[in-house]
Amino acid sequence: MHAYRTHHCGQLRAQDVGSQVRLSGWVHRKRDHGHLLFVDLRDHHGLTQIVTDIESEAFKHLDKLRVESVVTITGDVVARSAEAVNPNLATGDIEIRAREVSVQSAAQELPLPVAGEADYPEDIRLRYRFLDLRRDRIHANIVLRSNVIASIRQRMIGQGFTEYQTPILTASSPEGARDYLVPSRVHPGKFYALPQAPQMFKQLLMVAGFDRYFQIAPCFRDEDARADRSPGEFYQLDFEMSFVTQEDVFAAIEPVLHGVFEEFSRGRAVTPAPFPRIAYRDAMLRYGSDKPDLRNPLEITDVTDHFVGSGFGLFARIVEGGGVVRAIPAPAAGAKSRKFFDDMNDWARSQGHAGLGYINIKAGEPGGPIAKNHGEEATAKLVAALGLGPDDGVFFAAGKELPTAKLAGAARTRVGEELGLIEQGVFKFCWVVDFPMYEYDEEAKKVDFSHNPFSMPQGEMEALETKDPLDILAYQYDIVCNGVELSSGAIRNHKLDVMYKAFEIAGYTKEQVDENFTGMINAFKYGAPPHGGSAPGIDRIVMLLADEPNIREVVLFPMNQKAEDLMMNAPSPVSLKQLRELNIRVVEQQKS
Repeated sequence: MHAYRTHHCGQLRAQDVGSQVRLSGWVHRKRDHGHLLFVDLRDHHGLTQIVTDIESEAFKHLDKLRVESVVTITGDVVARSAEAVNPNLATGDIEIRAREVSVQSAAQELPLPVAGEADYPEDIRLRYRFLDLRRDRIHANIVLRSNVIASIRQRMIGQGFTEYQTPILTASSPEGARDYLVPSRVHPGKFYALPQAPQMFKQLLMVAGFDRYFQIAPCFRDEDARADRSPGEFYQLDFEMSFVTQEDVFAAIEPVLHGVFEEFSRGRAVTPAPFPRIAYRDAMLRYGSDKPDLRNPLEITDVTDHFVGSGFGLFARIVEGGGVVRAIPAPAAGAKSRKFFDDMNDWARSQGHAGLGYINIKAGEPGGPIAKNHGEEATAKLVAALGLGPDDGVFFAAGKELPTAKLAGAARTRVGEELGLIEQGVFKFCWVVDFPMYEYDEEAKKVDFSHNPFSMPQGEMEALETKDPLDILAYQYDIVCNGVELSSGAIRNHKLDVMYKAFEIAGYTKEQVDENFTGMINAFKYGAPPHGGSAPGIDRIVMLLADEPNIREVVLFPMNQKAEDLMMNAPSPVSLKQLRELNIRVVEQQKS
């Protein structure tokens, strides 16, 4: 018999009754029934119930052990009585009558329980992450993550992609988020950077003729944490293709994403390919977001023209000053009390906005300050144009275009949630396309790139030379699922003359471009194919499939909101010897 186990803890069934077996695992739960002691023994694969009576030598060992101690138990498989069968447990038809117990490791008192799903403070969970990972839900999430990655690999290879690994130590880039820097010991005063993404390397692979690349790539960015983004590091399905149009990229990745989500959906519906395409400007108008959640049926409408010369003076002045007015429908909200509308207004103010106007229709009669002041005839036209019913409501956001769009989008989400309109049990995908190439930076008072500076502008050189930069669109696209942006991507600018012109519009000289992007510029001088790709986030994919609100729940050893690893005590000071080897002196910041 094996020293530790003949079976794992999720393996034994009724047909094994009468067998002598050996199991090893953690003491998950203990239940003392006086003369009998029941122990749930857990390993990676499942649970098996152990039973021993007070006369047994095994009882003496198990009785004094704390939960989460590691033990090896030898015993006999016996059938449970009919009333004791547990249909919710894979091994629920049997139990092990213990004859021998060997303690491999006795556990101390636990800082947080493993059995059950009680919520615990983040700092305790992260400091004792090895215990947190023993909990059923988190353990299952990490296994799901592994299975999702394996499935993605298989599907990408099936689509004709080949996996290549790109460098982790590379050069710092002036674009994007802050780099994590690594000092060089042999080149004093110089630094490597950890890659924010393998962007330039994957483009260089296309220049080198590899055609279809992918990688489950680690990426490092020194940026703040969010619910859908880990601080420090994350993983993405990075891929690039040569001689492709935007539609070719979509056709290659849609079967992979649809297939993975369908495989692990647990019965939830998945948008079939081809996924809907929504232009950026339409997304901002209709959904108030460039990552629209299509589970929400509400659509925003521009009603600016209705308030030209309106009796509702506030909106009339906003429109006269070049602002916009957006309407967010609230179906059947007329049945709600006025408190619902006032609470929405208070919520908008709590978000830093002036508030939300509204019209509340009850039995066909529009009410509220806007209806009262806008005028009966004008209000009737507005209600008809919006297609509102006799007991519907509508909210209004007004002001400058971009902040108004964002407020309307946030209000759309909140109304959808408050009225229970968000469709459940589905994954709704879409592409957001036709992003603007440039935007106006109010602080710097100049035109700058709005997205990826290495994207191909639609219209190429002709557009750059003849159009207003703010009207130029790019071959840039985002893939979105349930309001979560999974990735950005683009058809790349592979033509040096077009690239130099694109950067010139954003205020960069040819010399600056050559200096900052030396590797890629040099490569493009020797023949670069048209190419494009994207990089869906692995962490976000698993977060959606696991139905978790925070990305931390699907990452093995995440950092906290301050980018600290509480378990390993990182970042931490290093010795003077290490600093001297790296020619580094730590300068303490002055306290203000």
